[in-house]
This record gives sequence, structure tokens and C-alpha cells, in this order.
Amino acid sequence: MTRVTIERLGHQGDGIAPGPLFVPRTLPGEEVEGEVTGDRIEAPRIVTPSPDRVKAPCAHYRACGGCSLQHASDTFVAGWKTSVVEQALTAQGLTTDIRGIATSPPGARRRATIAVRRTKKGVLTGFHAPKSDVITPIPGCLLLTPALMAGLPLCEALARVGASRKAELKVTLTDSAAGLDVSVQGGHKLDLALETALAQIVGEHPVARLAWNGEVVALAQPPVQRFGTIDVCPPPGGFLQATKEGEQALTAAVREAVGEAGRVIDLFAGCGTFSLPLAEHAAVHAVEGDAALMDALDAGWRHGHGLHAVTTETRDLFRRPLLPDELKADAVVIDPPRAGAEAQVAEIAASDVPRIAAVSCNPVSFARDAKVLTEVGFTLDWLVVVDQFRWSPHVELAACFTR
Repeated sequence: MTRVTIERLGHQGDGIAPGPLFVPRTLPGEEVEGEVTGDRIEAPRIVTPSPDRVKAPCAHYRACGGCSLQHASDTFVAGWKTSVVEQALTAQGLTTDIRGIATSPPGARRRATIAVRRTKKGVLTGFHAPKSDVITPIPGCLLLTPALMAGLPLCEALARVGASRKAELKVTLTDSAAGLDVSVQGGHKLDLALETALAQIVGEHPVARLAWNGEVVALAQPPVQRFGTIDVCPPPGGFLQATKEGEQALTAAVREAVGEAGRVIDLFAGCGTFSLPLAEHAAVHAVEGDAALMDALDAGWRHGHGLHAVTTETRDLFRRPLLPDELKADAVVIDPPRAGAEAQVAEIAASDVPRIAAVSCNPVSFARDAKVLTEVGFTLDWLVVVDQFRWSPHVELAACFTR
């Protein structure tokens, strides 16, 4: 049995003791003990708890891997996530005005991928246990919206008719105004018998659309999402901000950063999260590598009313970033994946763009790209931290740059 004191949290939320030793679900200052395996103490006993330690509100917390910070107070988590951003900026020699953190409430996650597996005794439905392929049932999950929670029996029904016992079914549930938007991967190959069984299941549950291994097999109503004043029907499994509250916080920050720009270029635009609200006051050119997302954005704009012009371009911005002579706009919005957008940021740096609204789900890659911009004369004016993934180590942010 080894006894250690936790010094800090790592970016994955694990406590770190000298060694380093990684100790899950601990907090800085805590004295803990347990058996060391490799560089981890997987099952620590808390000897001296932190004042920031609280009782986890969810009964599934110990077994489920969906959350990793329920043992910490909300105040601690907010401060820690803000410090993660500060540390990433400091590593690049940067500072800015951090305007606080916008944290989504419990029961707000409107999109989640549920793991489902048939067993000899029935069906397991839930999230994976930490660092495991074991599925933990989540009947009392505090993360998901009520509509997603009501969709768990649907996941079980889909597995009974369309999953083998050798493979796990991945069911992505998205909450829409028309009902559940359901995208299933890993199921049996479609045939007439399976399509008939799926149709019967859809008729018994509040499903707007069901896609099976990428193919739409049932569409009761378009599962639209509203961006600004416009309804958009994303493709099955298409990207959507995790919570409505998080989306609103990011959109508000982007609007402010763009300011009174009359022409905006939206890079990594998805299906219009920012493009369509911005089009209420500006002409927008939206660029995205996924053609299905661009089609959804374009269809939403064409069926909407009262917007400025929105043009779309399907383009791989990693391999073919927009060049300086293509970046003719009053402002650019950029919301890349976790890896950031080194190639595209280099072209923005070489352009005449005066304002940038930057959204990121990775403070480290954001800070790296921000350093490139500040080196050519941009100022990082402010940023806001956004916590859509409550009780997890995931951190997002939105920031404003001006030249």
C-alpha cells in the first residue's frame, strides 16, 4: 500500500502525485493510498479529503465513465477549467481578459452516443466504464436531456432486432423538436426483415428519423435544429454543439467578436451554427469539408427568411486552406477540430483580415494558433470559457482577435 499527496490535476482530470503517479477521482492537496500498478493507483482510498470534495450526485458515478469530476465542487471545477486555459496561454507567452465560464446545467446534454450490447440475458445499454469496454447502465443519468433518457429503451429494442452478440452497437441520440434523431452504427446489414422490424420499433417510440449504418430507414418528420431564426436538418450523426446553453454562449461570443462586420467568412462552418445567426446582419461565406453539412446549411438558408446572402463551399481546410487573396472579409470565424488549424491560421496571419472570432475545444491547440496570430500583429482581446461537458475534463472557449 502506497500513500501519496495529490499535487494537481492533469488535463484528463486525474490527480497527479510525485512520480508522477496518476490517481483518478482525487483532488489537489488530498492524501490518498492504494496499490500502485504501473504509473497509476486505480482504486485510491481518500485519507485526507480536500475541502472541495463533495458527494457525487449520481448513483452511477463510480462505475460509469461518462463523468470524471463529480467528486469536485462546481466552484472548483469552474476554477480548474479556467486555469487549464490560462496555463495553455501562459505556455505560449500569452495573456488576455478571461471573462469567466459558462457552464451548462445538469440534464442539458442533447446529443450522446450510447453503447449497446446484446447478452445471453438481455441487452446492456449505457456508457463505458472508465478505461474499459464494460457497459454501465445509466437509468438515473444526470447529464442527458429527458428526451434522451426516454430513448434508452429504444436503444435496447434496436439491439434486440439488429445487433449481434459479438459486436457493440453505437446509437447516437440527438434531441430535436420533432423527436429523437437516431443514428446507429455497428448493426446487422439491412434486409427486408430488419427494415420491417425497425419500422415497427420506430412506430412505438418518439423517433423523428432513424439512420442505420449511414442509411436513412425511417423519417417521420425532419429532425430540425434551430440556428438563430432558421431551422436546419443536419445529416444523420451530423455535428451539433452538445448543449443548447453551450451553443448560445458560443454564438453570443462569436457575434460580439465579429462586431459590425458586413462580410464574414465562417471556416469549419458545420451546418450553420454560427453562419445563420450571423447572416441576420452580414453576408456570410461558409466553408466546411463535409458536403452533407454544407447541403444542410444551404437548404436551411434557402427556406429561411430575412437573412443576408449565405454562400457555401465544400473544401478540406487542412489540405486546402483558404489563401490570403480568398480571405477578403471584414471578419473570420474559425471553429476547427481538436487538432486546431495550423495551415489555415498561417494563411489568416498572412491576410488582411482585421477581426477573428475563434472557437476551440482544445486550449492547447488554440494557444498554439493564437501565438501565430499575435506574432503578426493581432491582439487577443478577450475570451470566455464554455463548459458544455459538465463533470468532464473537456474545455471549450470562444475568443476575439483584432489586428
